[in-house]
Amino acid sequence: MVSTGRPTIGLALGGGAARGWAHIGVLKSLVSAGLMPDIVAGTSMGAVAGACYVTGKLDTLEDFAMSLTRRRLFGFLDFNFGGSGLISGQRLSARLEHHLQQFEIERLDRKFVAVATELGTGHEVWLNKGSLVHALRASFALPGIFRPVQINGRWLIDGALVNPIPVSVCRALGARIVIAVNLSSDPFGRGGVIHDHGILSEPVPIAEEAELPGSNGRAAVHLLHRQIFGRSDGAPGISAVMMDAINITQDRIARSRLAGDPPDITIVPKTGPIGLFEFHRAYEAIEIGIKAAEKQIDEIKSAVRSLGS
Repeated sequence: MVSTGRPTIGLALGGGAARGWAHIGVLKSLVSAGLMPDIVAGTSMGAVAGACYVTGKLDTLEDFAMSLTRRRLFGFLDFNFGGSGLISGQRLSARLEHHLQQFEIERLDRKFVAVATELGTGHEVWLNKGSLVHALRASFALPGIFRPVQINGRWLIDGALVNPIPVSVCRALGARIVIAVNLSSDPFGRGGVIHDHGILSEPVPIAEEAELPGSNGRAAVHLLHRQIFGRSDGAPGISAVMMDAINITQDRIARSRLAGDPPDITIVPKTGPIGLFEFHRAYEAIEIGIKAAEKQIDEIKSAVRSLGS
């Protein structure tokens, strides 16, 4: 643990798929203000950003994020139609291993935990020992998208299903001040109820894709692209449906858990306009994260002074 001579700051980084790039902006703002978190707990993309911060690789992550285009992103997606996830994740894992393979969690300078969910039992699993890369793979293993990761005999998937914004982890590790970064919900417009929504017209049918011949590689790639990014008529692809469903669930769970164990300060980057699979919009997400954090800097400094006196 790094000694700072001030109250221990914990940072809970929530999931949010492509919106998770906003964590880079938040972390950059905190560091620039001299508010380096001592404890970091992350779920899914929050775990990835947090891991890069505690290993000194945040700039490397930012460079990678800023380099992504739709075409380059598609190149990282190794489809796996015969397994338990649409994407095997081997190409992304290779990228993580290139930069983070040498790190074991218990030997990091700052306390770090990646949160995952155990299949079958639904147990919340805190990954705080062993390979950092394996912990990250488990934490962002979105069900149906990435295949589950087996660690110590447990099959693990995305931690957002049980603890989307792991404030409780930071508290358990001894944080005096906990800052939460919530990407799953902008302040307004989420979780409402639409009353008396009757069926006033017939549902608009979505045209089915024509079956593709096995030799038509270009057409197959085009179809896969639409399944990931959606169709030109606005109909979502399979991955978009799954990811948005997870995001809705994550938002509801986060509201409940944060009500029972509220952080001291919450940063809510307004990432709503960025789609969950729009990883190529990193510049926008990072800027949103910077602006959201800057608004809270004075409040965080005030809390530090108050508890440090």
